[in-house]
Amino acid sequence: MQHSQHPMLNIAVKAARAAGKIINRATLDLDTVKVSKKQHNDFVTEVDKAAEQAIIDVLLQAYPDHAILAEESGEEHGNSGSEFQWIIDPLDGTTNFIHGMPYYCTSIALAHKGIVTQAVIYDPTRNELFTASRGRGAYIDGKRIRVSRRDRLADGLIGTGFPFRDLQGVENYLKMFGTMTEHCAGIRRPGAAALDLAYVAAGRMDGFFEQGLNPWDMAAGSLLVSEAGGLVGNYTGESDFLFEGEILAGNPKIYAQMVKLLEGYSRTKRVAAPAKASAAASEANPQA
Repeated sequence: MQHSQHPMLNIAVKAARAAGKIINRATLDLDTVKVSKKQHNDFVTEVDKAAEQAIIDVLLQAYPDHAILAEESGEEHGNSGSEFQWIIDPLDGTTNFIHGMPYYCTSIALAHKGIVTQAVIYDPTRNELFTASRGRGAYIDGKRIRVSRRDRLADGLIGTGFPFRDLQGVENYLKMFGTMTEHCAGIRRPGAAALDLAYVAAGRMDGFFEQGLNPWDMAAGSLLVSEAGGLVGNYTGESDFLFEGEILAGNPKIYAQMVKLLEGYSRTKRVAAPAKASAAASEANPQA
């Protein structure tokens, strides 16, 4: 690698590769993978759980006093009082994985005092490793990456995700989807938000928007995008997206054009104060 990596990033890479091995082994015989449902359209497999355990083992061996927020097991590892918190999604894109569709990834981020400082997204199907450290740029396999240079949304390829868990949001989402379809060159919905954000960082998509996401879907990808020269926020363009459940990302020019189209759909703007508290509570529930 051309650049020296932060020691904590090295540990995250080791953890992501350990998870990738487990995921790749399971793809050899998908029919034997046990699948259970968390709720509507929300699946978890024994592979998610085994990959998560492998990640936690690597992280806590290196940093036993760090806190961990993990998708499948919730916040029950390490030292919850630590100012360092690992935010992990062992297998983002489980539904793709179950069907043998090769678009899923492992996402690992480290937040220090609530700010994401290290990020790893590993795509085991392509053996592509996306990494970023705050202030040090974003990389694929050690090569520097930048967001795209397209400056017109009309020429842009935009990623998104449908609200699959909370189907109450579908009607509103379809309006938003229609608006965006009219204004860009194409919309893609590959099915793994973390990897979609990595693709924005690498310039493979010009922008991305989705709602109903959890912090572990967004944490690592958001740092990749910003370190690759892009912008990340909620639909109104403000930076407090990680626990708001909505995200907008893109190169700076595309991002600005997307905000104009999507700000009216923002939960943070639409919801009145009392309702907002209950919305925040449901976002905070890791099973939601």
